[in-house]
Amino acid sequence: MFEQAFRNIDDILRREMSSELDYVEQTSWILFLKYLDALEHERAQQAELDGHTYSYLLEKKFRWNAWAVPRTAKGELDHNLALIGGDLCEFVDRKLFHT
Repeated sequence: MFEQAFRNIDDILRREMSSELDYVEQTSWILFLKYLDALEHERAQQAELDGHTYSYLLEKKFRWNAWAVPRTAKGELDHNLALIGGDLCEFVDRKLFHT
């Protein structure tokens, strides 16, 4: 599931980047966001088990599961919230990598 989302984003970035350096930078950032999301999810679960609350580093809208692969309450891909095509490009260009 994550692989296809990454491939879609990767294809968009490759077409839109003006140089290979920009492409590498943006791709690295996306991988970092995926890693950070998994790490924070794990830390939030551990905090819950310990009876503590966890403060996420990223706003919810920028977390991997909010924009790359949103899920329903049942854990299935939420096709109503998933960004595709122009919506995905808009989010990545204007919000995620806003300069």
